[in-house]
Amino acid sequence: MPPVSTQTGSTLRLWPSLCSILILLVAVTGTNAAGPDDPATVRAAIQAMNAFYNETTGLWDTGPWWHSGVALRAIAEYMLATGSDDYVDMAAFTVETQRAPLDWWPEGGGDFRADSTDDTGWWALALTSLYQVTKNSTYLDLAKEDEAYMYDYWNTTTCNGGLIWNIPNRTYHNAISNELYLELTATLHNLIPGDTYYLNQALKEWDWFKATGMINSEDLINDGLTDDASCVNNGQPVWTYNQGVVLAGLVQLSAATGNTFYIDTARGIADAVVNDASLSPNGILTEDACATADDCEPNGTAFKGIFMRGLAKLDAVLDDHPYKSYIQKNAQSAYDNSRNGTNFYGFTWQGPFDSGTIGRQESAVDLLLSTL
Repeated sequence: MPPVSTQTGSTLRLWPSLCSILILLVAVTGTNAAGPDDPATVRAAIQAMNAFYNETTGLWDTGPWWHSGVALRAIAEYMLATGSDDYVDMAAFTVETQRAPLDWWPEGGGDFRADSTDDTGWWALALTSLYQVTKNSTYLDLAKEDEAYMYDYWNTTTCNGGLIWNIPNRTYHNAISNELYLELTATLHNLIPGDTYYLNQALKEWDWFKATGMINSEDLINDGLTDDASCVNNGQPVWTYNQGVVLAGLVQLSAATGNTFYIDTARGIADAVVNDASLSPNGILTEDACATADDCEPNGTAFKGIFMRGLAKLDAVLDDHPYKSYIQKNAQSAYDNSRNGTNFYGFTWQGPFDSGTIGRQESAVDLLLSTL
């Protein structure tokens, strides 16, 4: 069987023989799910997700490299939510193995410093979650190193600032890199007593982001800015993850400052998604920019769960928990309609189950985690 590439953006195929082996493995050794809102349901989905885990590379196969950063963060947040330490050793192996210089970007020097700022950001957030689980300062130090690397690509010549996405070409101010930087810096501030630097960075990022026009007139976030001198909203798709990471970042920034304005802004974005007929038809989150799952490969199959993670973090700080029923409805739909007999989840949460990949599965794990 040909090796599976781990490079970001490469098209990765799920080989039928591999899929059969994984599903058989989980059928024999997996955990029985207990229904939405139960930690056992999340654990069952994680156990299925871990069938994609490569014990040689420390990556979850069948997706781009950044998907493994999301999977790592998901198992860390499961441990935070449940008090489990089941995946501490797996996480440590992944970090130790993957912090080596990347084959396709040795110029980064390793420690998750990739050829795009967003890829580094996903891993850095996972490291902050692992630090919260273990109190191992190595994880915090790596996250701080990654923040510095990302900020090296803050543009000082066009668009009045902002992180650029493509490091080799020094191009494209996209939403996701800047949202990840917002969440990362605000999180670091909240983890480090007496910090002022990371708070100032988070405020700088948000002040820039809100002024760019990437948040459109419908309170939804497009993909980025035009590459010309005008630096205006490029009108590219409204991906669900761009609506979710910003929610988590604004929750962290509100906690850092005590300013509820950031929560009000987050609610505007969340309400826009929940009430949008294309993004939430019949109350079920949908990646409207993809006509089919194949159109969303290799990256977008993970996006919906990332939104749900951010929405749950916003819901948790609101006294009336206005998004709880939406989260639960999505989890119930996915559990009832998109899950197969071995706790793999398909692309659409309306169902039916289509196939298993790390993107689909980590999206479901994030969704289920959001119910705890």
